[in-house]
Amino acid sequence: MSHRPRKRFGQNFLHDPGIIQRIVAAIDPQPDDQIVEIGPGQGAITRHLVDACEVMDVIELDRDLVPLLEQQFSGTQLRIHNADALKFDFCSLVNGSKKLRLVGNLPYNISTPLLFHLLDQAHCIRDLHVMLQKEVVDRIVAAPGSKTYGRLSVAVQARCHVQSLFTIGPGAFNPPPKVDSAILRLQPDRELIARIDDPAMLDRVLTQAFGQRRKTLRNALKRLVDAPILEDLCIDASARAETVTVEAYVLLANRLADQERES
Repeated sequence: MSHRPRKRFGQNFLHDPGIIQRIVAAIDPQPDDQIVEIGPGQGAITRHLVDACEVMDVIELDRDLVPLLEQQFSGTQLRIHNADALKFDFCSLVNGSKKLRLVGNLPYNISTPLLFHLLDQAHCIRDLHVMLQKEVVDRIVAAPGSKTYGRLSVAVQARCHVQSLFTIGPGAFNPPPKVDSAILRLQPDRELIARIDDPAMLDRVLTQAFGQRRKTLRNALKRLVDAPILEDLCIDASARAETVTVEAYVLLANRLADQERES
């Protein structure tokens, strides 16, 4: 059976054996792992993981790929879910106290909302090894003060340890995308997540702060916070959003959430 990549699903199938081996080595699957792959496509990575771990699930939106996967992995313990990853309850797959290890070549057109969906379920995820547009990975791992540091950087780093592993050129895929990709490792940290009192408030703060990057925080956040609160938290009200640390944003969001509860 063959399958032509579909643009509407953002399909770019990985075919480079060397890159596939580097990804599998980075994941380092172990027999007691429970691995979940998002968008297995034609199974290029799946076939290297399915026999290495005890339990494996794949989430595939394209129903025409399901028979191909069923045929290819007949006789294995692979469980195939024909579902939309943006709506899927990943925590429902957890067996006992074991956390999930997520793997995926995330479609560029939904990568950011999908990451936020996964972060909402970070409490049941041990780690993620995902392939994204290199530009997105650069934004996620960016440090305060850089031009690429923004809402996505803070939202992810407030919950996870982040690491860009290596870059992948367009020729590793069929069809080749027009941009470079990169492998990102995310490790959710329970202590970091516990420090966020109100995730919705943190998102409001980040949306306001980075929605008007050229403005000072005093002006960008004037609908949410008074300057004295910024000063009390040792945040420079005349600074711009990209200079403020992840920790400072979490502290600010927590203070505002406290105020909202008291009012």
